[in-house]
Amino acid sequence: MAALLEARAGGLYCPAGDFWIDPQRPVGRAVVTHAHADHARPGSDAYLTASPGVEVLRQRVQADARIEGAAYGESRQLGRATVSLHPAGHLLGSAQVRVEVGGEVWVASGDYKTAPDPTCEPFEAVPCHTFITESTFGLPIYRWPTEARLIAELRAWWLQCRDEGRTAVLFCYALGKAQRALAGLMEGAPGPIAVHGAVRRFVDVYRAAGVAQPEVLDGSVENAAVVRGQGLVVAPPSTAGSTWLAKYAPMQTAMASGWMRVRGNRRRRALDRGFVMSDHADWPGLLQAISATGAEQVLVTHGSKDALVRWLEENGRRAAPLVTRYGDRAAEDSAEVKA
Repeated sequence: MAALLEARAGGLYCPAGDFWIDPQRPVGRAVVTHAHADHARPGSDAYLTASPGVEVLRQRVQADARIEGAAYGESRQLGRATVSLHPAGHLLGSAQVRVEVGGEVWVASGDYKTAPDPTCEPFEAVPCHTFITESTFGLPIYRWPTEARLIAELRAWWLQCRDEGRTAVLFCYALGKAQRALAGLMEGAPGPIAVHGAVRRFVDVYRAAGVAQPEVLDGSVENAAVVRGQGLVVAPPSTAGSTWLAKYAPMQTAMASGWMRVRGNRRRRALDRGFVMSDHADWPGLLQAISATGAEQVLVTHGSKDALVRWLEENGRRAAPLVTRYGDRAAEDSAEVKA
């Protein structure tokens, strides 16, 4: 049988439905899994995304874009393809795309995580014949701490910084991870919180969607005097070393990222602390998600795809790499700061 989804230069294309999933260039109809910059590009004629993510996506593409929201699990007929969106647990409004043609079912996961997150719907395993999975952290070394432990470590670090008269500066991506960290620190925050403008606009979108977020201050010079030495600053990684950040000195810097699982990454970035916090599945999460789909074939894209393919094949599952252009989080960070 011909592939239901084809990896082309412009993204994943569905011939039966004449639509693209997370296209890398303007197209007639785009089905978008989530609003990170490497998956959501402006310029397409029409967009379909999960209803909770409509306003998040609008922040990423043009304000007057034609964006249609679909409830999770709601079926849409696009050409000869039946399409539905299912929670991916990655960030607010993130979705997996289920495509069915003639009884054959493929699921494109986009980016996903299986760990709990108070700011978005949890990951839902969708039975299918072929599962397209990411593998950003597709190596056994990547295993995440529990949410409770992570938030406790963040709060303890903030208290330590405050006791030393230093501003605690947490670098994390402005969309998704920042709101998750803020939600976890709502109760018993030991001081004021200031955020970069790229973080603030998505805090407002999350709050409008009913996701609890703490009160935050804009990162102005006036507010810096309130936060300096006792508060927390949440900002994109690209603000490191910037004049915008300098007004909070003296400070300690930390990054929330799955890459902090490898200590050398923290040293290379000259960070004081690293917190293992990711919006992607860890190694056990990937294996759990793949198994739960019951897929006969697994196509693995970006990250450590060759390692995951080899493990799947050695454990009796048909698997192959799929080359896409997704996963450029450096571009994501740059887009957040410019916005």
